[in-house]
Amino acid sequence: QVQLVESGGGLVQAGGSLRLSCEASARTARTYAMGWYRQAPGKQRDLVAAIATGGYTKYADSVKGRFTISRDNAKNTVYLQMNSLKSEDTAVYYCNVDPPLLAVWGRGTLVTVSS
Repeated sequence: QVQLVESGGGLVQAGGSLRLSCEASARTARTYAMGWYRQAPGKQRDLVAAIATGGYTKYADSVKGRFTISRDNAKNTVYLQMNSLKSEDTAVYYCNVDPPLLAVWGRGTLVTVSS
């Protein structure tokens, strides 16, 4: 069973930084590519960044150069470092495997960027 817990959201001013964390079970961390997704009000949920078990990463065009996804296999945790935040980054951020599993979606963590 895939289990994930997101944390790290909050309120930040435009230009600031936040780091999100996604703690997974050991089996999940070893087995799956992991992704961060986000959903802004009135919009669909989209992939922001993903990291394969071997470390290959991919990013949405809108966050390239500003966000960095990484994984600490010893801690079974995936991180999303978000720099140079913009108001359009405001959304609920979710962690899931890549591609996502419907049954895995959690509550997410809210990121609010004030301009």
